[in-house]
Amino acid sequence: MFDFGLKDAIDIVLVALMLYYIWQLMKTSGSLNIFYGLLMFTVTWIIVSQILEMKLLGSIFDKLISVGVIALIILFQDEIRRFFLTIGSQNRLKRLARLFQRKQEAKDTEHADQQIMRIVLACNYMSKNMTGALIVIEREMSLTDIVTSGETIDANISTELIKNIFFKNSPLHDGAMIISHNRILAAGCILPVSHNLNIPKELGLRHRAALGITSQSDALAIIVSEETGAISVAQGGEFHLRLASNELESYLINAMK
Repeated sequence: MFDFGLKDAIDIVLVALMLYYIWQLMKTSGSLNIFYGLLMFTVTWIIVSQILEMKLLGSIFDKLISVGVIALIILFQDEIRRFFLTIGSQNRLKRLARLFQRKQEAKDTEHADQQIMRIVLACNYMSKNMTGALIVIEREMSLTDIVTSGETIDANISTELIKNIFFKNSPLHDGAMIISHNRILAAGCILPVSHNLNIPKELGLRHRAALGITSQSDALAIIVSEETGAISVAQGGEFHLRLASNELESYLINAMK
């Protein structure tokens, strides 16, 4: 008789959660077909080796599984890195500490809103003047590797500074600006470019770079299109296209809470 207990239920829930998280990672990186193929392969392997007990075919599947794990680590090293960065993020402890610092948190929120408004004003100006821009806001995951690829700025957030950096004749206008802890850390930074085939063809390299960095980290990226002047936001490997100034402000305030 089949004995099903609490431990079995927990086991099923944990496996389901693991599959769901893997599915999210694959969806973000545009590799859903690979996920479905791996799922079918795993189900076939279980049926062959565990249910039908075909020893020869089962041993072949076992070898393929052991080699396949190494191949998956190589193919999805960025997604795996993002997973462990999420788990090991120290900022989660800081969030718990803020629960005991309500007054300081209120001051920080007011200050952050002022910084967001300066960013929004700069983006609105660049949108009207058809000036391309790519601004990446660091959140919990460190972007140190990205920062070192550009020129160090380390300045307070200023509308005029943002406008000057992305001015068409500026030597840093083609790269990305990195903002962290309410400071502009660097400009002219190089971002990983997403090769997701589902990206609309009318979106350019800035959008692909924004999708690339937000797929590999929890950062938020603001894009101002040089061709159309449209303002868009990328987060979690997804686009929020053609935002008005008030929509951008609202989105940033909610995202940075």
